[in-house]
This record gives sequence, structure tokens and C-alpha cells, in this order.
Amino acid sequence: MKIGVSGASGQLGRAVVAELVRRGAGHGVVGISRTPERLQGQAEGRHGDFDAPQSLVRAYEGLDRVLLIPSVDLRPGVRGRQMKDAIDAANNAGVKHLFLVSAAGTRQAAPPEMREAYWTAEQQLIRTAPTWTILRMNYYAEAMAQEIQMSLGTGVLTGLGEERVAYVSRDDLAAAAAGALLSEGHAGAIYNVCGPAAVTGADRARMAAELTGKPVQFAVITEALLRGGLAQANLPPEIVEAMVEIKHSFVASAFDIVSGDAERLAGRKPRALRDVLAATLT
Repeated sequence: MKIGVSGASGQLGRAVVAELVRRGAGHGVVGISRTPERLQGQAEGRHGDFDAPQSLVRAYEGLDRVLLIPSVDLRPGVRGRQMKDAIDAANNAGVKHLFLVSAAGTRQAAPPEMREAYWTAEQQLIRTAPTWTILRMNYYAEAMAQEIQMSLGTGVLTGLGEERVAYVSRDDLAAAAAGALLSEGHAGAIYNVCGPAAVTGADRARMAAELTGKPVQFAVITEALLRGGLAQANLPPEIVEAMVEIKHSFVASAFDIVSGDAERLAGRKPRALRDVLAATLT
């Protein structure tokens, strides 16, 4: 069997390729990227650009299974179009089974909402792919660790309200994706790949304080204050909008999903947020 990873040069893509190669099992591994040279020594590299659908048709030819990892392009409507084109390209190339990395809590949405990309991709996949599997990821533990690091100077972690999030580490998501790609029985399945427990804002603050020895508290602020702080950090407008949407998603419980899917697919227990924070903050 020949397995492709589309978006293979990104952090998640590289982790999935490494996991597939490590597990071996005699399958061919193909990394598809705009910069396939970055995969040298890991797997066969093929050029494929989400903004050039014809390049994807060529890149997907001869592959039995393909994992589609969305790009990091946050311009409204772009990622949804990219994923739709990539799914069409895989179908045209004759890929038998498509796997999609989506997001927890995906529901109907339209631009400029960031989640629109996942809704558009899921619907196109379900409607057109001969066989499909969806991996809905929770929020990255590493992304939250980075946010906490940047907040230690003030001693305050902020949110827009009470929140519960089952943060998942990137490596655990990669292992779950590799496990699904290498095994059977996933046709038509929608998995929630998450950490072992939902964590509140107060929980995050307590963990950060215990691990760093510094006073840290969680505070609820207004959207206006959040936007002001992000703007003062000179972040691009699309990043500001993405962060505001994510914080609202936390309050709306979009990421308050705990399942055993990560462990079942990966064959190992996922890391807790505290473990990721310990590796980052200490």
C-alpha cells in the first residue's frame, strides 16, 4: 500500500511522516508539499501545491490512501477552497481512501469564520470521496503552552469566559493519524482526537504556577480588551480574528470533548496538558 501525506512539510505533516516511517509495515510513504526537498531522507517527496490543483492530481497519482492536512492560510475562504480542490484532485487521481484532519466542534459556518474551512472540507469529503475518514483534532497543547509562556510576565492568563478544553499534543495527533492510515475499519468514521481530560482556565493557571514557581491566575476579560492586547502585540489582523474566534469557541465548549479515540488509533495513551507544559516551561 502507498500512503500520501498532503501538507507534509508542516509541523504536523512532518510528525505524521516520521510516525509512518517509524512504524514501517512495508508500506510506501509519500510526502506531498510545495517544498518536498524538506522531506529528504524521510520519505519520497512529491511537489503538490494547494493553490495549484493540477499539481495535486499528479502528486496523488498511484496512492491508495492520502491524509489531507489543511494549510495555515487564514485569509477568509482560502483554506476551504484549498481543501475542496485537494479533495477533488485526489478523487480525480483515483485515491481509494481519503483521510481529513478537521477540528473539534466543526459545524456549518461561512467566511470569514475560520471554522468554515473545516465545514467546507468535511462536506466535500463526505459527498464525493469513495471512502473517507475524518480526524477532528482538539486544540494543540503546544499552542497553549506557547500562550502561557508569553503570559508569564504579567502573571495573568486570559479568556472570554469559563472554558473547558481537552488539549491534544501534536505528536499524539500524528500518532493517531498514522495509526488510522495503517489500519482497517475506519471507513465513514469521524474521530475526536483529544487529550485525556478537559482543562479549565483556572486549571491552566494552577499548572503554570506550580511548574514555574511564579504567581499565575486566570482572568475573564472582554473581547475589546482581548483585541486591544493582541493589536498591541502587532499581530496581523487575520491572527487577531483567529484568536478571538478560538477564545469564543473555548467558551462555547467546542473543544470540551473527551474520547478514547486518540489512544485507540495511536495505540498509546495521549499526553496530558501538564506533561506538555512541564516539557516547555521547566
